[in-house]
Amino acid sequence: MLKNSKINKILYFFAFLTSVLYLFWRLFFTIPWEDSHFSYISGLILWFSELTSFFTAFVLIVNKSKEVNLEKGVMTQENLPDIDVFIATHNEDYEILYKTVNACVRMNYPDKSKVHIYIADDTNRPEIKKLAEEFSVGYFGLENNKHAKSGNLNNALSLTNSPYIATFDADMIPYKDFLLETVPYFLKDRGDSKPIGLIQTPQSFYNPDIFQFHFYSEDKLPNEQDFFSKSVNVLNNTRGASVYTGSNTLLRRKAIEDAGGFPTQTITEDFELGVRMNIAGYLNYSTTKPMASGLTPTDLRSVIKQRIRWGRGVIKSSYNVNIFFNPKLTLGQRMIYINGYFYWSSFFRRLVYIIAPILYTVFHIRIVKANVWLLLIFWLPSYILTKLAMRDVTDSYRTQTWGEIVETVFAPYLVIPIFLESIGISEKKFKVTSKSVSNRNFDYLFALPYLILWILSLYGLISFNIGKYGSELFYGSVISFWLLHHLINLTFALFSTLGRPIFRKEERFLVKENANLTVGGLQENIQIVDVSEHGLSFVSSKPLYIRDSMQISLYDGEYEFDIKGQLTRVVSKKGKWLYGIKIVDLDNKNKKAYFYYIYDRSNKYLTEVRDNWVTIWDDLYNNLIQRLHLMTNYNLVSSRGNTMFPEISTNFPVSLNSEPMRITKFNVSEIELSYDSQLTPKDYITFDNSDIRLNLQKKMISPSNQLVCYNVVSFEEKANGGMQRFYNELYMGSVNGNH
Repeated sequence: MLKNSKINKILYFFAFLTSVLYLFWRLFFTIPWEDSHFSYISGLILWFSELTSFFTAFVLIVNKSKEVNLEKGVMTQENLPDIDVFIATHNEDYEILYKTVNACVRMNYPDKSKVHIYIADDTNRPEIKKLAEEFSVGYFGLENNKHAKSGNLNNALSLTNSPYIATFDADMIPYKDFLLETVPYFLKDRGDSKPIGLIQTPQSFYNPDIFQFHFYSEDKLPNEQDFFSKSVNVLNNTRGASVYTGSNTLLRRKAIEDAGGFPTQTITEDFELGVRMNIAGYLNYSTTKPMASGLTPTDLRSVIKQRIRWGRGVIKSSYNVNIFFNPKLTLGQRMIYINGYFYWSSFFRRLVYIIAPILYTVFHIRIVKANVWLLLIFWLPSYILTKLAMRDVTDSYRTQTWGEIVETVFAPYLVIPIFLESIGISEKKFKVTSKSVSNRNFDYLFALPYLILWILSLYGLISFNIGKYGSELFYGSVISFWLLHHLINLTFALFSTLGRPIFRKEERFLVKENANLTVGGLQENIQIVDVSEHGLSFVSSKPLYIRDSMQISLYDGEYEFDIKGQLTRVVSKKGKWLYGIKIVDLDNKNKKAYFYYIYDRSNKYLTEVRDNWVTIWDDLYNNLIQRLHLMTNYNLVSSRGNTMFPEISTNFPVSLNSEPMRITKFNVSEIELSYDSQLTPKDYITFDNSDIRLNLQKKMISPSNQLVCYNVVSFEEKANGGMQRFYNELYMGSVNGNH
């Protein structure tokens, strides 16, 4: 990213200038007016697509050049406001709501008596009412709701009176400092400026989205929504017109009331309410720091349904509030909302860009009339400079190429619904997006449009260049460039339909927390390294003998829980031991504490910034290798097959049946011994010390190496924790080298 603001402004200026010159040249000198009606109409459609792309890019660039820094006020006992927290639910599962309510009741605030939490349930379910009672929070059951989420929230609004409202979707789990992060913005004295209507924190997710997951890019590619939530919406702060996205938000009650409440004539009541707040004279701001995280859909079908609902809703709301000519919106605010409106046409534009070179190379229909030299003179500077400018605008969340891939994936399925909504044909019913885990495999129907366009692009690339040499290849280089570019995008679109096995029922979170392990009456220090709802992993610097169940305790002042678990695996890793644990017998008190510990954080297994060193070619290669099963992601090797006990290498002197030997390797099932060349190891021997008694049977012998391996037929711990003490003795001897 370019750091020098003067250089940035120069870059923005020349990107703007070259783009204007290019578009002017394209309109007046490259439309094939003398060809068929289809040719010049297609040419005009392509030009208009480029024009709207230019508009959307430069709204972002202009906002980037005028970034604002939000300032917080100071919370005191005198200015501490009451907060109503609304958790809106329609038909979400009990367990999803359980986690959200559990986090809400644990949010930090100087005076928790001023935080009033309510579940707003528009299906009036008895089990959800019982959940509210369990957590001692309010419950608003609503029957015969005719206005979806808007009706639900308006009902909750009418039954409460706090000056500020926090809204959360059922699956959005707030972090403990949500209120401490958002409330101070409302307490800052801003002089004569307009009051703040809402503070929107980013939409964040603890599971990988379809692009991260299906493209094997959890550690390379941020969530697809981060670009809007953490970049675009923050740039909207320059006009006080950040988009309300419905959750993870703190709103001023009076702003909601002055805007007429939650709008009921749209399916994107959040977007429209934000616009109406601007119309009512309030400013809306967004932050970059996630303060809650939730579930994102895991299959392409659900994501497409979600985007159709969002797109139709934004188009409908844009007409409802007249974003184009509303005099109560500033010019800058109108530009932002018009830019949002045009975003939903980007999928039509993407199809136009893909089809344009296919029309010429496959069907011999000319839609651009241009000399290659003039095309390079006018197009190439505009393309390069705009790409550089957008690289600065998109920060570290997305490249322009990845944005095009996302558009390519959605384009075939959003074009028709968005067009119908644009001409006033609305869909009557919508369903809540499914957030359940899906293990969907290859979907032939969804892959069909990508496959057709991929085949046509490949055919066009080959047929256009076959038999050409030298300068002939150069004169067609721009068309070949775009065909190859679209082939790559379409390849990733095909990958999005191929599916990928899901091996876990719930997400694991990367952590680093010291804790205590109690096993066999002994306490050991461990470090928890990842957690999930039904399991965790921890690392121990020394081998641990865990035969049955164990107890893990964490007490650090903020998080406190005791959980019981059973061992599922042991892995040797860099001189330490990694243990996998299945959680059992988790009572309700510790379940609440443990879930709070899990979800009060972002998932560090998922990257928050893109890897600048990874190119699209790297991603393509990685996906091809993964799809061909030529690469494995498992770097850890079990110490001995499927054993549940750690293996330790040592050089420990012992006496077995009066024969001097040395233990070289040991786990509970096997023991390897070195012996003197004058000895002949017996078939059956017994090892006996103050802690344990081992009955051994010879398994194999290597006379040349003077090593013998015995199976542990049976053993006896002479005192509680005897085997662990024996492990400790072997380990300390191997570490200190005192044997």
